[in-house]
Amino acid sequence: MAARKHATAEEMAMAQKEISVSEFFAKNRHLLGFDNPRKALLTTIKEAVDNSLDACEEAGILPEILVEIDQLEEDRFRVVVQDNGPGIVKAQIPNIFGKLLYGSKFHSRRQSRGQQGIGISAAGLYGQMTTGKGPRIESRVKRGKAHRYEIQMDFTKNKPLITQDEELDDWHQSHGTRFEVTLEASYQRGLRSVDDYIKQTAVSNPHTSIRYKPPGEEEPRFYERAIRDVPDRAAEIKPHPYGVELGELMKMLRDTSSRWLSGFLQEEFCRIGPKVAKEIIATAKLGERSYPTRIARDEADRLYRAIQKTKISAPPTTCLSPIGEDRIREGLMKECDADFYSVSTRPPSVYRGNPFQIEVGIAWGKPGDDRLEVDDKGRIHKTKKKRGATDTEDLLGNADEPVRVLRFANRVPLLFQQSSCCFTKSVIQTSWKNYGMSQSRGAMPVGSAVIFIHMASVWVPFTSEAKEAIAPYPEILKEVRLALQEAGRKLGVHIRKGKRVTNEFQKRSYIEKYLPHVGIGLQEILGLDDEDREETVERLRESMETTRKI
Repeated sequence: MAARKHATAEEMAMAQKEISVSEFFAKNRHLLGFDNPRKALLTTIKEAVDNSLDACEEAGILPEILVEIDQLEEDRFRVVVQDNGPGIVKAQIPNIFGKLLYGSKFHSRRQSRGQQGIGISAAGLYGQMTTGKGPRIESRVKRGKAHRYEIQMDFTKNKPLITQDEELDDWHQSHGTRFEVTLEASYQRGLRSVDDYIKQTAVSNPHTSIRYKPPGEEEPRFYERAIRDVPDRAAEIKPHPYGVELGELMKMLRDTSSRWLSGFLQEEFCRIGPKVAKEIIATAKLGERSYPTRIARDEADRLYRAIQKTKISAPPTTCLSPIGEDRIREGLMKECDADFYSVSTRPPSVYRGNPFQIEVGIAWGKPGDDRLEVDDKGRIHKTKKKRGATDTEDLLGNADEPVRVLRFANRVPLLFQQSSCCFTKSVIQTSWKNYGMSQSRGAMPVGSAVIFIHMASVWVPFTSEAKEAIAPYPEILKEVRLALQEAGRKLGVHIRKGKRVTNEFQKRSYIEKYLPHVGIGLQEILGLDDEDREETVERLRESMETTRKI
């Protein structure tokens, strides 16, 4: 057998060529959350809904979202997501939906659901790869006409190819966007399903009205809004000095329009005033009148190290838009009919120069359980808690099952990779026995409860492009643990109070049970007649009530 010929350097050089980002993700779609048909369906809907919510909130519009899933064949589904947002300018529609890494949020330092400009265009790319059909988009801005586009993506060049472009004379909404795509998918109910995602989105966005029609159901499900206020729009901030690495600092020095180094520090960064700028420059042994564009790498390195040594205030938190304790409680009460709700919000904190805020809510007590209530007269009654209007069985588990942890980042549910998420690690590391819940070492607490954890940040440190879990930064772990402890203390007070009431009810039930027998014994010992015996038993009962109140 003849030996194979080895390649030469010239032949290897001729084989080198540029790889398109869309071509890369077409071959590695699992990185974006399109691992399998079931997950692909969820990821497509998630990306479209996230974009709709962001657009509505930026425009100050109360979101009204429509989600429809139609099964065309055994493994073919049509997905429709429609909103009442501000719409999209005609010239931008093809690039937004047909070009990867195209968006307005990547360079923006303020809280938003989307970050990378990949999600919705990747959903269209997946549909095109599996069914040959690209997405269809209809959109209309206020005081404008509606437009319909059908596009294909040229993933070797990462650009959209327009296959249909028409103007619609009569569209059913005055403004908004409708996204439609056909894809290879699989629909299933249960945990980490589209149903689960929609319900959790309704919990974390109580200001949103969602109409959801799953396949096989004639009538859509309605998730009505509980609050009629649009969340405050987060303000954009400049980068914080602690969050900039040396390479980025050198790029900023080359691109700045500032003439002097002192002005560069004050204009390009937040929390740097004349005094702090002077201190940084002195520590770096540079001149305040140095030209930023002429600073060499060694000088930039000294400047970077000087920034790290200087005490600089934390970045402003106007770039955050947390859900808020009232909204979290309303969201949990709307979709989770529990006996008790505990909510805690931590003050804003910082990791790598990026501000973030942690919010925690706990819903405790499974619907349908017996409970004890104390009336105005101090009497204890055993009542049956009625189930609410919505089905909550998938949120509140049984008392002998591990608690359900709902994880959110910038109001978006995180459904996968729970074990590798820092939220789950924080829940496990918290000692829930101190708050009345049972817990084995290194395991989740057990009980009929839902733990809601939300992180609001200008840049969420996801572990992958699929945005399914949050990296365990020490600063984030600490804040989550403190928030869990604050909410846990409130829950512990409620559980201990419930146990006291239960113990008292049991003791009183024993006394009520045996009090007539005590009366019979006294009748035999003291020779009382029946009327005196009843009077004596009643006096004992009144004495017991008086003693209990004291």
